[in-house]
Amino acid sequence: MAMLRDVTVLQAAELPEKTDRELREIFNVLRLPTDEAAIGPLLAEHGTRIRGVAVRHAHIDAAMLDRLPALEIISSYSAGLDGIDVESAHARGVVVRNTSRILAEDVADLALALSISATRGLMRGHDFVREGRWGQIAFPLGRSLRSMKTGIIGLGHIGSRLRAIGAATAYSGPRRKPVDLPYFDSVEGLAAWADLLVVTCPAGPETIGLVNHAVLANLGPEGYLVNVSRGTIVDEQALISALAGNRIAGAALDVFENEPFVPDTLRNDPRVVLSPHMGSGTHETRQQMGDSMVAALVEHFESRSA
Repeated sequence: MAMLRDVTVLQAAELPEKTDRELREIFNVLRLPTDEAAIGPLLAEHGTRIRGVAVRHAHIDAAMLDRLPALEIISSYSAGLDGIDVESAHARGVVVRNTSRILAEDVADLALALSISATRGLMRGHDFVREGRWGQIAFPLGRSLRSMKTGIIGLGHIGSRLRAIGAATAYSGPRRKPVDLPYFDSVEGLAAWADLLVVTCPAGPETIGLVNHAVLANLGPEGYLVNVSRGTIVDEQALISALAGNRIAGAALDVFENEPFVPDTLRNDPRVVLSPHMGSGTHETRQQMGDSMVAALVEHFESRSA
């Protein structure tokens, strides 16, 4: 990779060792302090020469952007951009890049695994054998995933890969995609049609609480919910209420509203399968995400100097 030592990049991310090293070899890197009281002095001293930001979980809002007048690009080690004020960034001419294509396959794999776990009762089956109940009583039958109508909220990179399930599939989103699948212009309509509802859409102000009481009511007592996107998209209290009233059959969740806090009612419900926000959590994908984040910065600044 090219050396761009005259370009100052703010590292607002904990990164894999190889990515951290490459970033520092290529750019003049400033690390965002973990102590919030130290952020202001850093930006006051260096903000006018920071041209790039490498971000993971840090919050990049309009106020911070105001303190970075030379900023040209934000490169995110993530599929989501919910911590970044993208509208304000674009208004300032700042390019925003993420790694959504890189992690799509592994997140889709996890969505499929969670779907099977919820509908076939794999976790309950595991406990059934471990606790020595096999041979004493019959294990309850599950559902065949291929026979279930699968509704996908957000047919992007992740959702598109779930078509491989082989079930009847439909989707909803802000606009139609060039695919030969039924389209619903409302999540309520999609939920009423679906047996299995999978959340893969991006997080943003318009999707907070998108899966609410009405959506879960439409999904119905035989329906299952899977969320591999962001916890804020599902109204957690509405989900807890639907489970308590047996108004849905079960759920599988990789993400939660207030991570890592998970309500006891979800942790203790045998119909709910839980995982610790690990959709992209493979060695291979995490490294590819780091490589992509650095490459986006390099390509941007090389194009400016060409």
